[in-house]
Amino acid sequence: QVQLVESGGGLVQAGGSLRLSCAASGRTFSSIAMGWFRQAPGKVREGVAYISNSDGTTYYSESVQGRFTISRDTAKNMVYLQMNSLKPEDTGVYYCVTDVTYIGKVVSTPSSSWGQGTQVTVSS
Repeated sequence: QVQLVESGGGLVQAGGSLRLSCAASGRTFSSIAMGWFRQAPGKVREGVAYISNSDGTTYYSESVQGRFTISRDTAKNMVYLQMNSLKPEDTGVYYCVTDVTYIGKVVSTPSSSWGQGTQVTVSS
């Protein structure tokens, strides 16, 4: 059974930084594309970052491009999201997701598994 556990969320002032971590277990994650999604109150869930399983190719949503960086440590089955220059509109619950794809935007698939999420709150 796949398990994803996110951590690193919290309250930060605008302009600050946070680093989210996702610990994965239950599968060989080196062969899986991973992503981060977020859901803000009253808004549709949005894919914000993608990292491939093969060559480390990354994609980002326009809203976070240039501010967020996704990375993975295959040996440790970890995925990270470094978030810099945070804005109040980045507030939301952030989810680590397996088996994602990129079709001009980051999307989940029927095979995707989701973590429980970690809350990020950016104050103005």
